Formats: sequence, structure tokens, C-alpha cells
Amino acid sequence: MEKIAGLITSHHSSSKRLLNILIQNSYLDQIKEKFDHYDLLDIEYKPFLRFHIADIFNQVFDGKIQQLFQETLKDRNQGAFVIGPEKMDQSKYDTDFLVKVSTALTHLVGTPNFDAMAGKFYARFEVKHTDNSDSYLRKAYKKLDLHTDGTYVKEKTDWLLMMKMKEENANGGESVLLHLDDWEDLETFYNDPIAKENFIWGSPKSKNVEYKIEHPVFFTDQDGKPVISYIDQFPEPRSLEQGLFLNRLSESLENSKKHIAFKLPPGYSIFSNNYFLLHGRKAFQSSPNLYRELLRQRGTFYQ
Repeated sequence: MEKIAGLITSHHSSSKRLLNILIQNSYLDQIKEKFDHYDLLDIEYKPFLRFHIADIFNQVFDGKIQQLFQETLKDRNQGAFVIGPEKMDQSKYDTDFLVKVSTALTHLVGTPNFDAMAGKFYARFEVKHTDNSDSYLRKAYKKLDLHTDGTYVKEKTDWLLMMKMKEENANGGESVLLHLDDWEDLETFYNDPIAKENFIWGSPKSKNVEYKIEHPVFFTDQDGKPVISYIDQFPEPRSLEQGLFLNRLSESLENSKKHIAFKLPPGYSIFSNNYFLLHGRKAFQSSPNLYRELLRQRGTFYQ
């Protein structure tokens, strides 16, 4: 791996599959100075500005960071990285700046899909002590089982970026990843005939997607390797066989001994390939003052 000035790169403490990227603060301060010229609303309303700030970000690192991102995400042996400041300063790096950073990161690898839940190219959502939503996403005291994104939409979803914007009074809630090639039961489930059947996939009302789609749980990529599109809450089994297959699949994924689990600090992002890396979250410990704000972007690679 080529050394890039301004970045400190290493294997993440939780797994050698996961790259850890720290941005030196002097470089991040350069980026902030440049980004401060662009209002967040303008970036939301003018799509071309998103590509402009991505280019600014890349040029601060001599045009080398784009290749690092793309190669890491597409590399079957890795497929994900954690990125954030060498030292986080929430008084300096506010949430508007973090949205801009996340936008620069994603636009260096591809174009984000429209997020119907939020009505823009990214979504921000909170996890708190109380919740009345229709999805596990915001339910703090239920673990978020391993899944991939985009199972219920027509658009391709090659990658996913999740950034932690803020967090207060949070114990538990660790991020969880599982690389498909590390999963002990991959061959068993991938070779099950039901895995290739079309399943119906819907979504709760909060997702603002009115249609349903059909696709299998498992596919094969261009290199002939297994990839997955799965989430536990949204499939609608049409037979006993499909329902039992999904139940076995869920139990196997959750009981795997190959999970990667770690705390993600505020200001940091997980950027992952959505086809061979599943993600989830452990449950939080109960706290009336629990607060976490997350940002999500997901989309397709440049061809």
C-alpha cells in the first residue's frame, strides 16, 4: 500500500480485513477551510457541488486517496475501512462539516442513491431512549441483526457509508460486521436451491417506498463468488420452505463466531462493500439520556 501524506493507515484493531484510516488534523483543517466556502444547502440543491468538494478532498491528498478508497472497497479480501480524524474535536468539526466530509468520501467512489426515507442523497437519523418507529433501525435496546442495505429498492446498492455524527450516554451499541467469506455456513446456504428462488421484499411505511421487488438472497458476482442481498425484517416468504430457510439463515448469521465488533467514535465512518460484508449493531444498555445521531449514504460504484 502506497503511503499517502496526511493519512495514517493500519489494520483495524478488530480485524486485519478492516483498514483503519486516520486523517491528520492539519490536513483535515485544510479541508475544513476549503469546505467552509460551500453552504450545506447548496450542496444538497446543486448535485455538481458534491463532485467538486470530492475533488477538493482528493487534491488535498495529492489526488491519491480516491484510488485507495476504490481499491479497498472492491478488494474481496478487504471490502471496508474505518475513517476519521486523528483526533476528534466536535467543537471544530461540526455536523455540517461532517456531512460535507461524508459527501466527499462517497463521491470519490461513486454516486449515492436517492434516500426516500430522508428525501435527499443522504439520511440522518437518531437513536434515543424511547422510540415509536416501525423499524429496528432506531430501536436502541434491540440489536440490529446482520444485513445488507438496499434489499427493497430497485437501484443497485454497491456500497454503504455510515457515519456517527454525535453520541451521548451510550454504553453498548457496538458496530458489527461479518465478511461473507469468513462465515462458517456460507457454502451450505449458498448452495441451497431456495437461496436462488425469488423472494418478495417490501419495507415499512417510514422508508417511503411504496413498491415491492423480487430477487434471490444469493447471487454470483463477475468472478463467480457468492454475494448476498438480505435483511431480516423485509422479506415476505411465500412458502413454508422460504420461511424456514430465512429463519435458519438468520440464526446462522447471528451465531457466527467470525463477527467483527467495535465501538465507532463520533466523527468516524464505516465505508463498506454492500455485497460481501453484512453489518449490524449490538443493543445499547438502558439509559434515559441515550442519544446517537447517524448519517447514511449508499449507492453505486463508478463504472
